[in-house]
Amino acid sequence: MNRRHALQRLGFFSLLGPSLAAQTRESAGFLHRHPAFDLHCHPGMFLQRGAAEYAGDQAPAKTISEMREGGLAAGFFSVVADARLLSRDAKGIAVNRAFAAGEAWADCERQLTTFDDLVKREKIGFATSVRQMEAFRKRGQLAAFLSCEGGDCLEGNLGRLEQIYQRGVRSLQLVHYAQNTLGDLQTQPPAYNGLSGFGRDVVRRMNRLGMVVDAAHAAFAAVKATVDSTSAPILLSHSHLQSESSPHPRLITVEHARLVASTGGVIGAWPSGFANRTFADFVDQTMRLVDAVGVDHVGLGTDMDGNFQPVFSSYRQLPDWIAALGAKGLSEGDVAKIAGGNALRVLKQVLKA
Repeated sequence: MNRRHALQRLGFFSLLGPSLAAQTRESAGFLHRHPAFDLHCHPGMFLQRGAAEYAGDQAPAKTISEMREGGLAAGFFSVVADARLLSRDAKGIAVNRAFAAGEAWADCERQLTTFDDLVKREKIGFATSVRQMEAFRKRGQLAAFLSCEGGDCLEGNLGRLEQIYQRGVRSLQLVHYAQNTLGDLQTQPPAYNGLSGFGRDVVRRMNRLGMVVDAAHAAFAAVKATVDSTSAPILLSHSHLQSESSPHPRLITVEHARLVASTGGVIGAWPSGFANRTFADFVDQTMRLVDAVGVDHVGLGTDMDGNFQPVFSSYRQLPDWIAALGAKGLSEGDVAKIAGGNALRVLKQVLKA
């Protein structure tokens, strides 16, 4: 083994000695060399604008400022299709009711408008391709891709998929917390034993349009049906592996994770309190994913500002996470894949230029 390979085995931050502070400072240079991408976030819960629970425009402004300070290049800013049906308590998310006719689509349109307002107000680059994102990055500008969490907004109409595509949505998460017409979710009893016929049609239409299929929150059988239906890599934007110490329906098995990886896809490491008690736990959970599916299939999915008891609660922690992964023994190239390279590879394969 030559010196270069030996250093890679030790981790690229090992040259800096034991100081995590020094390693974190080096992360700033790393983030100039390599883009970091968040597969799933809700900055300041911007989608709630106009609702009583909205904390005001200062909330997304704060998170977006921290994205810039932490060195994030881009991410999927996500609206939430079933947001009107949900409430949060000490245990997590509860579904309170069903949609009225037409309500899901109307609320989706409202949230898409709040996103348009956000990117203008905060001077964010709105990207629909990696080429556009890279152009924004060269100018030192944060880039936002647009995603939708839950296919409820389609209301059983494939034509709605093309309508949200025209609005700039480039990733659709098939299911969320409320049961919809696409498929089974992790936190409800099965309704379709996988995906419905409509759900399979949605996956195939997304492939043709050039939209990323996100299988987060989907039950194992639904992920299996998605893998069987897709001709493109998929994402599972935010989850973690089950363990005896942290059982929860939102967490996944190794087999579940490997289904996603089998498409060439990526799983976003999720710093939720369901799987982690400390930031160090999140680093360890990220490494568990790497061990399970390989370094080419792991990314970052913070679920920022929508997460449950997060241990990664500010993008100022992004350099710390990068430093900690390097200290675990990963090479600079491998950390670059996890930080953003894997996500951008999938986007390059799926999205239209």
